[in-house]
Amino acid sequence: MAEPSARKRTLLVVEDDLGLQRQIKWCFDGYEVVTADNREAALAAVRRHEPQVVLQDLGLPPDPAGVAEGLASLQQILGLAPFTKVVVMTGNGDRDNAVKAIANGAWDFYQKPVDSEVLRLIVERAFHVAELEAETRQKREAGGVQPIEGIIAVSHEMTQLCRKIEKVAPADVSVLVLGESGTGKELLARALHLLSPRRAKRFVAINCAAIPENLLESELFGYEKGAFTGAVKTTPGKVETAEGGTLFLDEIGDMAPALQAKLLRFLQERVIERVGGRQEIPVDVRVVCATNQDLQVLIEQGRFRADLYYRIGEVTLKVPALRERRACIPVIAQHLLRRFAEQNRRPRLTFGLDALQVLENHEWPGNVRELENRVKTAVIMSDGPFISAEDLGLGASGEPGRWLNLREVRSRAEQVALRQALALAEGNISRAADLLGVTRPTLYDLMEKFGVDSPLAGGERVRAGADKNA
Repeated sequence: MAEPSARKRTLLVVEDDLGLQRQIKWCFDGYEVVTADNREAALAAVRRHEPQVVLQDLGLPPDPAGVAEGLASLQQILGLAPFTKVVVMTGNGDRDNAVKAIANGAWDFYQKPVDSEVLRLIVERAFHVAELEAETRQKREAGGVQPIEGIIAVSHEMTQLCRKIEKVAPADVSVLVLGESGTGKELLARALHLLSPRRAKRFVAINCAAIPENLLESELFGYEKGAFTGAVKTTPGKVETAEGGTLFLDEIGDMAPALQAKLLRFLQERVIERVGGRQEIPVDVRVVCATNQDLQVLIEQGRFRADLYYRIGEVTLKVPALRERRACIPVIAQHLLRRFAEQNRRPRLTFGLDALQVLENHEWPGNVRELENRVKTAVIMSDGPFISAEDLGLGASGEPGRWLNLREVRSRAEQVALRQALALAEGNISRAADLLGVTRPTLYDLMEKFGVDSPLAGGERVRAGADKNA
């Protein structure tokens, strides 16, 4: 959606009197004025044009003499666009219904007959407040730490996971993050840290599989001077370095049994002893562990301590593989493409239809890390304005003969184009509809048909069917 200062002011006038419609349009000739003469048309206009302000008569057909239809329209408009300022128009002396409209969420009211100067002043003030509020929301979203910084959550599975992280982060409990290699476990661990009261302190990460067993203990707990050959000075370990913050132990399943016992003692007592030392050092850290292995199987095999498992997994979070959240694939891919295209000075580069097909059909054994590598390579290797399946190194999509059915070809093309448009528009429904050359209701029908959700600003999601029928 455009910046508040750059966006043209759109006013929706909901009025069944055509003469009054023309009079109001004349009053606001400097605005983009959209008109509707009933509730259904008003809701369609709100979806299509996203007006900042709505000027609405309470007496609408099929009951122009009453206010029931007008009040119902008011409630549904605010349900669809809660930040919209609705100014209701009432008959002369009809103060009771004006008060009722204010109680139902109207921002202000105006009594007929129309005085163009007064009406212009009321509407101008409504636009001014709407723009200030939009700017404030924008600054609030951009100024602080994002709820789940760096995580693209489009699928239901990832949205649920993000909600769990938001709940767990403030609690001072140990967290175990499970998931295949390349799913972004460290990113989630960092999100837990950034959303916790410990965010002002350090986030210290160590990969238990990347450090030889004989060195891992000194890396974790530090060592005293002279503890071994080469220990020329006393050196704190990762645990001490993370004092007051978060310690992230990646690939915890690869930790040797002897070191597991020392880690367990630390978690129980919250004290450590450096290698070669005798002094107990109290440490206050939050521990987040991660692994791509099945710890239950390792316990059965005697390779992982059950008591340590229960200590590190006070809360367990499971990260779904990329193939299990396919709705995220085109959005993540588009995000990566934008980043790498800017780095390589090719900002207009985009995905071709065959590339989007293989992106969605590929099983992604390497998950997000593999997707990142393939997109980065494709940006470098592509020659024209479109990235092809060949550029991604994935070859042609589908099985032989799979696309011979015309209905399936058309359905698949619609689905791919829909996902591509939503990805390019970053979830903005109006922009996606413009890219596809369809109206917003048609776009919602397509989203409902293919079960596609749209990510919106602030982490909200709109279910197509629910929004269309609001």
